[in-house]
Amino acid sequence: MVHLPQLKIPATYMRGGTSKGVFFSLNDLPTEAQVPGPYRDALLLRIIGSPDPYSKQTDGMGGATSSTSKTVILSKSSQVDHDVDYLFGQVAIDKAFVDWSGNCGNLSAAVGSFAISSRLVDKARLPENGMATIRIWQANIKKTIIAQVPMTNGEVQETGDFELDGVTFPAAEVSIEFINPGAGGAMFPTGNLVDDLEVPGVGTLRATLINAGIPTIFIQAEDVGYKGTELQDDINNDSTALAMFETIRSHGALKMGLISHLDEAKTRQHTPKVAFIAKPSDYVSSSGRSIIASDIDLQVRALSMGMLHHAMMGTAAVAIAAAAAVPGTLVNLAAGGGKLDAVRFGHPSGTLRVGAEANNSDGNWVVTKAIMSRSARVLMEGWVRVPPPLGN
Repeated sequence: MVHLPQLKIPATYMRGGTSKGVFFSLNDLPTEAQVPGPYRDALLLRIIGSPDPYSKQTDGMGGATSSTSKTVILSKSSQVDHDVDYLFGQVAIDKAFVDWSGNCGNLSAAVGSFAISSRLVDKARLPENGMATIRIWQANIKKTIIAQVPMTNGEVQETGDFELDGVTFPAAEVSIEFINPGAGGAMFPTGNLVDDLEVPGVGTLRATLINAGIPTIFIQAEDVGYKGTELQDDINNDSTALAMFETIRSHGALKMGLISHLDEAKTRQHTPKVAFIAKPSDYVSSSGRSIIASDIDLQVRALSMGMLHHAMMGTAAVAIAAAAAVPGTLVNLAAGGGKLDAVRFGHPSGTLRVGAEANNSDGNWVVTKAIMSRSARVLMEGWVRVPPPLGN
């Protein structure tokens, strides 16, 4: 039997916010992987090390969590007034599929840096010193993201003193603006700010179903037996709890019109997200830091790819900001109600401040912009080695 040699593909391993992923320039991929399809998916799965029945991704670049099983493909933008097209693939850990249905808000913070370093941005648009404004076209959801990337002596400035809860070390601050972040269609797909979501075996839950940043289902922590101060082990070590949240997510996806049958949720793990919220309260973060109720406006815990996230997904943070800006949603009410341009919420690793601008036009709510700060840096650059996908 003849065994083909490994492929050698230029790649960069980057942290963006509280996530990590493998970044590629589109033109550096094998020709067959430069277009969507089974070959591209098979290649990315093998690079990350999936599917892995041991859920460790030992034979790949993945880190065995939803935050570290990610891929990004960038190219010069095909859109007017944009610099770079950004395509995100969430790689399943123990299953053989790549979910292209949504964005990664955390890795959005690294897109500008990679685009500049990979010469995907016209040099004339880059200052020698100061802030480079990078116009990103998010190809999964067809939305615009604006990243403010610091520059020093013509190079991306990655070091700094900006601290982000969920990331151990400080780095340079990258401001991210999500323009018109509605994830397609109406921001509230049912037409309601709060719905009664019927979930067999769980009950009827009050829920805010929102398409902003990423489709998200917000429920109240107390309605499912929690306080909103839980850390990862409180949820992720409880198989019954995880099954309950997946059932909630599946029925929420159906009610939002994202799927036409419950079985489809199994192949759409990246979206929607499910999050449970509560009013402010004291708690101790996963790093051991005491957070007091007066430091935050509300508590939010969110699940990603079937597990409680160690901090907060960037796209879910956009959904939190958007929902908080609309009076009457569960998120808005948990944060005190009324007009809220920005909120600081508690998550397992600490706190995060997010803001949004929302307007009501003819009875329909529209969020024009959501803003947050993250950080990003290159961890390693060079080539990934990967066996050619079978059958190609």
